[in-house]
Amino acid sequence: MKKHLFALLFISFTSIVMSQDILYGVRGALNVSNLDFDPDADFENKHRNGFAFAGFADFNLSDNLSLLTELQWSAEGAKERNLRADYLKLPILLRFSISDNMLLGVGPQVALKTWEYEDAFSTFVFSGVAGLEYMITDELFLDARYYYGVTNILEEDLTDIEAKNHVIQFGFGIKI
Repeated sequence: MKKHLFALLFISFTSIVMSQDILYGVRGALNVSNLDFDPDADFENKHRNGFAFAGFADFNLSDNLSLLTELQWSAEGAKERNLRADYLKLPILLRFSISDNMLLGVGPQVALKTWEYEDAFSTFVFSGVAGLEYMITDELFLDARYYYGVTNILEEDLTDIEAKNHVIQFGFGIKI
């Protein structure tokens, strides 16, 4: 009985997923990132330029609405060597079509730190994301996104200072 129920569930799930219009793709981006400190930093806080690479799945929910999930590696933080942070990120964007070639997306993001084990940075951080995408062709697109940290990226036990990432990304991608 359990095998039959599992088979029925598997077939139902597969049918639902296959009936939706799902697009996959890859994306690369240039990051301009920095940290907002509270209280303000007592040193020169310069931005960091970095890169981001991602793979994504875009689930069309209707003609004007889609849900984009992405797995992204991103170099962020500030220019100072000990304030650099690299993350494996999972943004989830609810996207609205505002014209034939333009999409607006908003949503949450969770990120996992991907370098040194013992440092002053938190392992997990959360952010809000907003973005605009312009379709050049049916497959190629340009986009711009803004990420603003919701949680403190520094370990609260180690310092009284709070820092939040903010990143502007300029991307280029292809849908398969």
